Amino acid sequence: MKKVKIAVIGTGKLGSLHAKIYSRLKDVELTCVCDTNKKIAKKVARQYGCDFCTDYKQLLGGVDAASIAVPTSLHYKVAKDFLEAKTHLLIEKPITTSVEEADVLLSIASKHNLTLSVGHIERFNSAIEAFGKLKGDIKFIECHRLGRFFSRVADVGVVLDLMIHDIDIILGLIKSNVTSVDAVGVSVLTKHEDIANARIKFANGAICNITASRVSIKSLRKIRIFQTGAYISIDYIKQEAMLYKKIGKLIIPKKINIKKQQPLKKELASFVECIRLDKKPLVSGKEGRDALKIALDITKQIHE
Repeated sequence: MKKVKIAVIGTGKLGSLHAKIYSRLKDVELTCVCDTNKKIAKKVARQYGCDFCTDYKQLLGGVDAASIAVPTSLHYKVAKDFLEAKTHLLIEKPITTSVEEADVLLSIASKHNLTLSVGHIERFNSAIEAFGKLKGDIKFIECHRLGRFFSRVADVGVVLDLMIHDIDIILGLIKSNVTSVDAVGVSVLTKHEDIANARIKFANGAICNITASRVSIKSLRKIRIFQTGAYISIDYIKQEAMLYKKIGKLIIPKKINIKKQQPLKKELASFVECIRLDKKPLVSGKEGRDALKIALDITKQIHE
């Protein structure tokens, strides 16, 4: 079976990592990297042994697939052009800046039977995957995602930048409709919200409390999931998980055995596998669209 020809659009920090991993996957031919900054594009291309260009339109129809790692405001235009050229896509989160734009991309991908995946990398975190194997009803979820500010994401607020990761994880864990969303947030460093908190309620009674900040000195990415008689604490960064279970009158802790792996490598390898085997992505365009909708509802409440 021939290799999948892939291009990476956008060679910033994340796009460069995409290029690095694709260059090492056995079923992939990293064909080209593209960036409006010629110097950076040329440097990345030289590092990973591929061509480079400064206009992505030169690649339309010339590759099997592409990773879109440009600023969020450009996702829709770039992705739409590639999908209309019948190219499989992995779009970094958030999928677009509006639900309407996301719906258009989903429609085009469906029309041409294309793989459309969204880069919600935490779905590929080994600790989250380990929790997915445990059974039990979810009553309450608490998330904290705190980190430093990076100017490269100043075009969106902390909800679309960071909180959307946990929104996607929660929607993947709780198979029930959202009934209400309450949110607050404030601007500190940008014109957008830089700290935010949201409370999400579901039809099945589950409740989630999510906090995100990009004005913190230290990074913290944790989620706690409470079930009847037990709860699990997951550290995204360390890829570690602890299960606390009620046994008699005691709460007994147990460390969950986890085989740590690089989430981005797993995500990109999965994308390639979906293309080759015509499989549904773990985070398809539909999941990306659903997470975006809740994130935009939260953002709207904060701004109002």
